[in-house]
Amino acid sequence: MKLKNFVEELQWRGMVHDVMPETETHLMEAMRSAYVGFDPTADSLHIGNLVPIMLLSFYQRCGHKPVALVGGATGMIGDPSGKSAERNLLDETALRHNQECVKNQLSQFLDFSSGAENQAVLVNNYDWIKEFSFLDFIRNVGKHITVNYMMAKDSVKTRLSGESADGLSFTEFTYQLIQGYDFVHLNRSLNCTLQMGGSDQWGNITTGTELLRRMDGTKGYALTCPLITKSDGSKFGKSEGGNVWLDASKTSPYKFYQYWLNTSDDDAEKYIKIFTFLDKETIEDLIAEHKEAPHLRLLQKRLAQEVTTTVHSADEYKKAVKASEILFGNSTSEDLKTLDEKTFLDVFEGVPQAEISKEELKSGIDIIGALSEKTGFLKSNSEARRALKENSISVNKEKVADDFTVGENDLINGQFVLLQRGKKNYFIIKAV
Repeated sequence: MKLKNFVEELQWRGMVHDVMPETETHLMEAMRSAYVGFDPTADSLHIGNLVPIMLLSFYQRCGHKPVALVGGATGMIGDPSGKSAERNLLDETALRHNQECVKNQLSQFLDFSSGAENQAVLVNNYDWIKEFSFLDFIRNVGKHITVNYMMAKDSVKTRLSGESADGLSFTEFTYQLIQGYDFVHLNRSLNCTLQMGGSDQWGNITTGTELLRRMDGTKGYALTCPLITKSDGSKFGKSEGGNVWLDASKTSPYKFYQYWLNTSDDDAEKYIKIFTFLDKETIEDLIAEHKEAPHLRLLQKRLAQEVTTTVHSADEYKKAVKASEILFGNSTSEDLKTLDEKTFLDVFEGVPQAEISKEELKSGIDIIGALSEKTGFLKSNSEARRALKENSISVNKEKVADDFTVGENDLINGQFVLLQRGKKNYFIIKAV
């Protein structure tokens, strides 16, 4: 496979923060192995992890070999970078489970199985760190890095000078040594010559290059990308409900799609370069087209399409679009019934609900009772009759008259009935 200029690719995408001198030249000479570390303290990655994932993916697409390191050992310790407190430590069983989940998600972006020379590799630093006794580690690794060197790192200084009364534990202080040794081990075992990560990892990464130089007399390279923020200053990757996860059971494809669709114009212009595989010309054309008619939100729609399709699938993307149309467009009862329970609840999040027994629905409830007395959706029977006379009431997106009966055949997923007055006033009956 012909090598492409990886550093150049990242630069036009706005993905270079720091890069060691000569890294670009080194990567253009031959296929190289590079690694990025992932924290395995959850059984799913979230969109905050997408930047390092994209780093590895672009790296492989440029002809190089990506190594995804799951930090089983470092995950048991906790990285002080950007943290104000020590994290909870996980046991090996939980870490192994999380590692498998992480690999499945990375497989959406990286080729682990084609047999190509630059096929991706997944490693876990617990596999080599666990072989060290404490004495061996401090004698063979610790002696090469001075405390002065480690104390000079911003991640350490911030924690030591911060307001936290807990300070920095020795456990966390050793983090950069273990991460540094990862680089040495991967250089020896996989000829890994480059480590990449977010800009907050620069200190840890350069400790690795220093350790490599002192232990083996070998030159290592480093590259970091900027930490992504939103244009309003809020944290990228967070929604009102917390993290936006890559696992569909934690964040539904519909909600995932909506996150990208609702980005601002400025953010969409930045994100489409970082989080999609579209080429420069295509992106520049999209940006120009979007600026001519920003109200059409072409940039956001394409961004949401590309990322949702990559993370979930083309089918899930189509379902997410359909779900959006159900809320905002002219959809039918049949369209509603295609939604699974989680997506249905996501689409109608925050819509008031009332519970009615399935037994009662078997017998059927007249529409006036369903609108007022049984649910409280409308204040009175007379208001219900008036709304029905105005032809403004729908059940599961279908207009109904005053002789309609709500029954178990109207249940979506055997559980919900959607009442609607006008275009935007919704109410859910939940069968229990």
